[in-house]
Amino acid sequence: MKAIRRFTVRPVLPEPLRPLSDLARNLRWSWHAETRDLFQSVDPERWAASGGDPVRLLGGLRPERLAELAEDRRFLRRLAAAADDLNDYVTGARWYQTQTAELPAAVAYFSPEFGVTAALPQYSGGLGILAGDHLKAASDLGVPLVGVGLLYRHGYFRQSLSRDGWQQEHYPVLDPNELPVALLKEPDGTPAQVSLALPGGKQLHARIWLAQVGRVPLLMLDSDVEENALGERGVTDRLYGGGSEHRLLQEMLLGIGGVRAVRTYCRLTGHPEPEVFHTNEGHAGFLGLERIAELCAQGLDFDSALEAVRAGTVFTTHTPVPAGIDRFDRELVAHHFGPDAELPGIDVGRVLQLGMETYPGGEPNLFNMAVMGLRLAQRANGVSLLHGRVSREMFSGLWPGFDAEEVPITSVTNGVHAPTWVAPEVFRLGARQIGAQRTEDAMTVGGSERWDAVADIADQDIWELRRNLREQLVTEVRERLRASWRQRGAGTAELGWIDGVLDPDVLTIGFARRVPSYKRLTLMLRDRDRLMDLLLHPERPIQIVVAGKAHPADDGGKRLVQELVRFADDPRVRHRIVFLPDYGMGMAQKLYPGCDIWLNNPLRPLEACGTSGMKAALNGCLNLSVLDGWWDEWFQPDFGWSIPTADGIGTDPDRRDDIEADALYDLLEQRVTPRFYERGQGGLPDRWIEMVRQTLTLLGPKVLAGRMVREYVERLYAPAAHAHRTMAPEAARELAEWKSRLRSAWHGVTVDHVETTAATATAELGTTLGLRVHVGLGGLAPEDVEVQAVSGRVDGEDRITDAATVPLKAAGGPDPEGRWVYEGPLSLDRTGPYGYTVRVLPAHRLLASGAELGLVALPAEDVVEEAGVLMR
Repeated sequence: MKAIRRFTVRPVLPEPLRPLSDLARNLRWSWHAETRDLFQSVDPERWAASGGDPVRLLGGLRPERLAELAEDRRFLRRLAAAADDLNDYVTGARWYQTQTAELPAAVAYFSPEFGVTAALPQYSGGLGILAGDHLKAASDLGVPLVGVGLLYRHGYFRQSLSRDGWQQEHYPVLDPNELPVALLKEPDGTPAQVSLALPGGKQLHARIWLAQVGRVPLLMLDSDVEENALGERGVTDRLYGGGSEHRLLQEMLLGIGGVRAVRTYCRLTGHPEPEVFHTNEGHAGFLGLERIAELCAQGLDFDSALEAVRAGTVFTTHTPVPAGIDRFDRELVAHHFGPDAELPGIDVGRVLQLGMETYPGGEPNLFNMAVMGLRLAQRANGVSLLHGRVSREMFSGLWPGFDAEEVPITSVTNGVHAPTWVAPEVFRLGARQIGAQRTEDAMTVGGSERWDAVADIADQDIWELRRNLREQLVTEVRERLRASWRQRGAGTAELGWIDGVLDPDVLTIGFARRVPSYKRLTLMLRDRDRLMDLLLHPERPIQIVVAGKAHPADDGGKRLVQELVRFADDPRVRHRIVFLPDYGMGMAQKLYPGCDIWLNNPLRPLEACGTSGMKAALNGCLNLSVLDGWWDEWFQPDFGWSIPTADGIGTDPDRRDDIEADALYDLLEQRVTPRFYERGQGGLPDRWIEMVRQTLTLLGPKVLAGRMVREYVERLYAPAAHAHRTMAPEAARELAEWKSRLRSAWHGVTVDHVETTAATATAELGTTLGLRVHVGLGGLAPEDVEVQAVSGRVDGEDRITDAATVPLKAAGGPDPEGRWVYEGPLSLDRTGPYGYTVRVLPAHRLLASGAELGLVALPAEDVVEEAGVLMR
């Protein structure tokens, strides 16, 4: 019989054990080994059965066991120490509290998904794991962050395989009462709620669940409440599920409801109000509209409120492909805003303006969430150097007249949270070398360029560690493979072969990620005979562990999974290559440390960052990857290999895959496997061990989430907080009025005449030229603009590369025709083909960059011909 209702019966902890509840409710246990060890000692079998989830562990304990523990003095001493340690962690001064710069009182960080722990399955892939690592690193550093997301009742799907290898999806129901979260409550004990107005007079209500991530509160909105009609209850049902309207409602709840949830949390707890709002991808972009509405309610007009909101907003884009961005039909968006719906005080036309693709090549009828995110944020970034370049190209239409390299999108390369992803054995090896506290500080706060202490670890210790981790992975793979085959319908008698799957002494390659086509899951299958030869080589075999989920609506991705699974099912190679279904955090934490090589072969440059290789590197795994994302930035032959790419314009996709697969096989055959298997005089693979050492020494400090969050604080949060404080209502009105005046007058700004005065007739290195420029300002004043000389090397089409800019000074005017004269020096500081031009940009003390408005005035063609190009 099926229950008509379910609820959770919690045990009452005896008074001496009450701190266990606090420890279980703070997700710091997910990256703090001592706390996990304490919970494991409560009941090792039940701890394993609970999947390492303290809430489930405590929920299933027998009263007799609780009574025993309440009398166990040794356990109570450990419990008291763990509770004291957590208290010190959440209340003591950390890196942020020691900084002398003026930093934000608080930062609100919005993301559609958060991968904090497998016990809170609210993530689908890299974006969520990155967001979880961001919260954890912020907690370790003491950054006063407030996370904001949604609580999905089904999370992301669980994956299994049919008998013929086709992906199956399952959506288990999550009961928040069984998760490490608690309802945010009003002083009278009722659950705190936020509401959104829907068309037709309906309402969307949501409760606020609180997950405590170390020092960082994570607020998660849940629409599955009795006050909602059935349709509204389902808004937070699935991550990335449903059609357009469903997604739009999720994103309105995340952005608009999320700001309201932050205000509610600050009111109830006294937490400082955020000065900076950071949106992780465009899904939460509507948060800017809610903040504009707040300011309009306080008396600001829309344009002034927009300037005030932009000043304190940071937008991070994670996708290098337009298909990865949420876009909605403009009519659908218009239907959900205005007098009969949400934000009735804001003109629907102004809402639409923020997201419309009003630039060459854009779709004028689509509302683009990333475009809105960029228009509502004064600061934006990609997530690796290469991705920053790709993003500047991709969104350059928003800044017409500027070369892509001047588009105001910077980059902060992602990092990973070492305490979450580093195997305990690796941590212990470091602690043996430099002590536990220094090892923990190195992995959380970071800051050093190199981990030189790794040089003192003996080769034998490194090699034994690597073999131990490989052996653990082999055990894990066999267990998961056996479970997968049972789900596929195999009987126990058919599965004897699994005991021989993988070998702890064979070179092990890992490949695990989502399965969109650009990540090329099946590139390794391009020449199956060559792959078989590699897998079955008599002296230098390889073995491969593969995992990944295709999106439920992506049949192409599912076909790739099935193709890989069918190859791995072949009795000739199934002991050497495996596909593990249901890739998630729990599997990943075993997979990264146990592999010797982490393989990544996306179509360059479509990988924004690709953090899985960073997690592997922190465990001494070497990377074998296309030069994309973070690997393009930090690759060195000392600690890995780069797969050559055939990404020239016009290369046929099939031909490209053939070329790059051949390059991959060549690397494995000629360079990777020989290095792993060759032995030095001591019987160890000396050159391989040296690469592991270099990976830890040089890459380790770079790939940390602590380094990433410190960069966000110093380069984006601190300037945004300063701009937010500067942009008081009067300043916001001033800037809005100035921008309006500037836009209406800009058509009259011209560069009319450019002349040079040279000290000598020849242009030699070290020469300084005098520039004299006549500029029409069209009714603007000299203080409204900056006139610049732009110079540098030129290519064959006279485009300036590696440009340097020098501001010119007003030297007189206006003349009878209203023109102003600007002058300044131009130093010829490099040899070769060299050129210059002159331009006029808007200038105001409250602008973050001269490109902010996308306005620029350049010399007309006849002026260019007259001025000429220097040194051709």
